[in-house]
Amino acid sequence: MFDMTRRTVLGSGLAAAAFGLAGKLEFVLPASAGAQIEPTIGFHKYTVGSIEVTAVYDGIWRKPHDATFIGNASIEQTKEALAKAGLTTEFMPIPLTVVVLKMGDRLIMMDAGSGVGQWQANATHLPANMKAAGIDYTKIDTVVISHFHPDHIWGLMEKGTNAPVFSNAELIVNETEYNWWTDPGRVDKLADGRKPAGKRIASVFPTWKNWNLVKDGAEVAPGVHLIQAPGHTPGHSAFLVTSGKDQLLVSADTMYVPALLAPHPEWQGSYDQDGPTAVSTRHHLIDRVIADNMSICGSHFPFPGSGTFVKDGNAYGFTPTIQS
Repeated sequence: MFDMTRRTVLGSGLAAAAFGLAGKLEFVLPASAGAQIEPTIGFHKYTVGSIEVTAVYDGIWRKPHDATFIGNASIEQTKEALAKAGLTTEFMPIPLTVVVLKMGDRLIMMDAGSGVGQWQANATHLPANMKAAGIDYTKIDTVVISHFHPDHIWGLMEKGTNAPVFSNAELIVNETEYNWWTDPGRVDKLADGRKPAGKRIASVFPTWKNWNLVKDGAEVAPGVHLIQAPGHTPGHSAFLVTSGKDQLLVSADTMYVPALLAPHPEWQGSYDQDGPTAVSTRHHLIDRVIADNMSICGSHFPFPGSGTFVKDGNAYGFTPTIQS
């Protein structure tokens, strides 16, 4: 079992299913958790076997409702899904969480966050919360990157200068992702909204010598394997953490807003570069999580960013971890 503080949260439909009754599974937070947008404590520790996992809160994107955010769902439908989950409908709440794995004396950071003041004005909490959790930025040995979207990689670079934050750390990424974004001529092919990010990536990342480009299935640290999970980006990756009998899937943006995508896994976000592939990947990985009875964390799950899924026909029910 995972040494994790979890209070089981069941909506009426999920409770019915849990007790063998007919009913629809739903993602539901208690009213107190739904109303609390920002966590009181900005880090949360648990274990996967002998590995210490620390979820670190960076901030929350209070995204204005946008008809294009989910291409095959309306604002009204997304608000309805948020309300059913007990979340605010005033905006689209997208928390930003970074995970750090501690293996003995080794520290492995899973994505680097959005960089203080570089992406969202209120995504500024990562350094302070890392310190509060007892994690020294300068002691990070490895940074494993899921994909090259700003909220996952701007934390690799200093604001303004683009100087590397982790110059002495090994930076690991799926070679498909790296090669796609740094391909000559890529910036010109990007949609206008993606060009600034593409330009920054193309001008900075190839100048660094501490990249380690790996393939699907690579062991990026002892017991941590890369799982190619395309769709959100061409080389988007999840990471399977195994220690003893315990498993945790660090899913990045596979199921980025469970309140929306658990009950509606067919919904395609505007940030999914290949919507149909993202949907296929989502089903494949979440079905694996359920079949293997493993826990899962995601970059934009309600903080502390972890929980469990159950199957509901072609959809899913999700029980988030709640900090005690």
